Amino acid sequence: MSSSPSTEATGAGGGEPVTAADVRSAADRLKGVAHRTPVLRSRTLDRLVGAEVHLKCENFQRIGAFKFRGAYNAVSRLPADQLANGVAAYSSGNHAQAVALAARELGSRAVIVMPEDTPRSKMQATQDYGAEVVVYDRYTEDREVIGRRIAEERGLALVPPYEHPHIIAGQGTAALELLEESGELDALLVPVGGGGLAAGSAVAATSLYPDIRVIGVEPEAGDDTRRSLAAGRRVALDAVPRTVADGQAAVTPGELTFSVNRRLLAGIELVSDEEIRAAMRLAFERLKIVVEPSGATGLAALLAGRIDPLPRRVGVVVSGGNIGTERFLELMREDAD
Repeated sequence: MSSSPSTEATGAGGGEPVTAADVRSAADRLKGVAHRTPVLRSRTLDRLVGAEVHLKCENFQRIGAFKFRGAYNAVSRLPADQLANGVAAYSSGNHAQAVALAARELGSRAVIVMPEDTPRSKMQATQDYGAEVVVYDRYTEDREVIGRRIAEERGLALVPPYEHPHIIAGQGTAALELLEESGELDALLVPVGGGGLAAGSAVAATSLYPDIRVIGVEPEAGDDTRRSLAAGRRVALDAVPRTVADGQAAVTPGELTFSVNRRLLAGIELVSDEEIRAAMRLAFERLKIVVEPSGATGLAALLAGRIDPLPRRVGVVVSGGNIGTERFLELMREDAD
């Protein structure tokens, strides 16, 4: 990965940008570093949904989200001299923490560009992992421009949140682990923001079970990938979406991720903020786990009856659990109202 990684890079297979071999290579690299997160089952959830549900709980991953997988896979492949110089990233929270921790684990340093309205818990955690944080206004400034400028000025390797084969391959290891434990599933539900988790999951899942339906889930206010799939090309929303699922507040899909997702995803389903809050509440009260809004969208789609036809056996990637106490209580009060 160079200081400005190209989205034209290819995976081990040369033809596709990311291959199943890339995902397995990432899995080997992550052994003993990333957690092999639990797959949660619940009879109550099965009864409520009407299907056998397997939850891949990435809220128990290091930094509290799946993002550590891709970040470590990417940063660990940098040459020694670049690691010595350091890395840069831009993120609303989870990728920020992931890059910060990966850099620390590998003896490097990180500079992270974060929105000034990032939840306090995520910004504090990023700094606690040793990163320098540079803030910006997500509604008036371009984080990619800021990130590239800082990387160029300081000689840092820019680690994008989703637009790189190593990132996508690392994220795909979550689905790989899920299917190794659960066996064949009829469908897999994956949250979609920039599309890296969905793309990596789709590559991993369809390589094992070609008939599996990999379904992306977006918040209603941030349906850029659904619109893009319908148009057959990447389209952009008019503005940054305002949704409780801040980790999925993308304006347009990544070029690389969309090239994978348009080929491998069975479709996109949408969920409302109200349905996301309800899924978070059920996860807390009945499953005894804390899930952040973006991590709850797949579960929300199941509970709201969005998946038709309903699969007999379904996997859900619970992508993260990074939410502060005050924000969690605020969302639960809104759900109760």
